[in-house]
Amino acid sequence: MAGYTFFTHPMSRGQVARWALHEVAADYHQVLVEWQAKPPELLAANPMGKLPTIIHHAPEGDRVVTEAAAICHYLAEIHPGAGLLPSDREKADYFRWLFFAAGPVESAITARALQCEPTPEQQVMAGWGSLERTVRTLAGHFADHDYVCGPRFTMADVYVGSAVDFGMNFGSLPPEPPLVAYAERYRERPAFRAAKAIDNALIAEKRT
Repeated sequence: MAGYTFFTHPMSRGQVARWALHEVAADYHQVLVEWQAKPPELLAANPMGKLPTIIHHAPEGDRVVTEAAAICHYLAEIHPGAGLLPSDREKADYFRWLFFAAGPVESAITARALQCEPTPEQQVMAGWGSLERTVRTLAGHFADHDYVCGPRFTMADVYVGSAVDFGMNFGSLPPEPPLVAYAERYRERPAFRAAKAIDNALIAEKRT
């Protein structure tokens, strides 16, 4: 049995988890899920039926992990030999920007896409304020950081990089020069290329 069962769809946030799985060289079995036909195994693991979901077949029993950011950090913890965990000095940036991407960036992009952004008066109640403020903050960090924690790639870059990649590919994040330069760096990683090739091939199959 593979070490992980990975429920995904190539046009979903499953792309984030696949990249993370490849970064730690995990042995996984993928289960491709159709939007309108969620398998019972997925719903038993994650009643929301959301993707990605992984089941870690650990020696002491199965463990379910959902939410792409959580999956990323979980894999880094379970596979410390991959060298993707933060050092003590890096932890502040690692967790700050991991959750910034999972919170404000995700919310800001989604609100813009759904055309339900808060008014200026409502922005004080929204955790991201506005897309413009969110982008300015994110781009400002990468203006003087190669990666989330500085010169070294960590698992936080899988999640933050995925958010940047999605946003720029679909036009929901403007191509700010620091974000473009950041994307050029992480896109050179073998794990990113391998994972992306699998999902791109699956997308092409679905379109034929």
